[in-house]
Amino acid sequence: MASYAIPLWTQPALPIVGTSDLFPVRRIYCVGRNYAAHAREMGHNPDREEPFFFMKPADALLPSGSVMPYPPATKDMHHEIEMVVALKSGGANIPVEDALGHVYGYAVGLDMTRRDLQGIAKTAGRPWDMGKGFDHSAPCTALVRAAQIGHPDKGAIWLKVNGVERQRGDLADMIWNVPETIAYLSTLVTLAAGDLIFSGTPEGVKAVVRGDRLEGHVDGVGDLDITIG
Repeated sequence: MASYAIPLWTQPALPIVGTSDLFPVRRIYCVGRNYAAHAREMGHNPDREEPFFFMKPADALLPSGSVMPYPPATKDMHHEIEMVVALKSGGANIPVEDALGHVYGYAVGLDMTRRDLQGIAKTAGRPWDMGKGFDHSAPCTALVRAAQIGHPDKGAIWLKVNGVERQRGDLADMIWNVPETIAYLSTLVTLAAGDLIFSGTPEGVKAVVRGDRLEGHVDGVGDLDITIG
């Protein structure tokens, strides 16, 4: 029987509302510019874009209620509130009409972004990894099961910083809805149980500083609370 050369790390996982079980996380995919108003505020025309994706490491997850350490190498960290989709099964080339059958549940997440590093990477034609995939860059609530709430396709999504609302949209405003996103992503990679998909953010992304309290909400899914430390 083979042994490992170094100790195994803890499997990244999310709690599940109403149960003591944990949901093991395999990969984190993020959809870029999936709300038209946000695409425009970032200087892009959403009517001309097919969905595109970037990734975060699974161990970038941070539980709601935590203090998120302000990351190094940035002076411009931004918040992006998102609904998170958790898959219970996967595959390649999943038909749109079958996509929701692969969903285990939903959560509220933040795609935290070192915007200055992302901007440098864009200008230089380099990958975004260090702007998006840094430590603790994916705060996330516990999952709520689709069997309990169904599949939210409309309802408010918002974020407040220190009690002042900065972001507000509606799930119905997504350019690519959840089943379309799953189906498209499955033409690029083989999806699997344990994968998370951050489904995009509405307009209003801005910088945060140490001491800021971030409160996020998605109707029917839950509420997130993070403090920047």
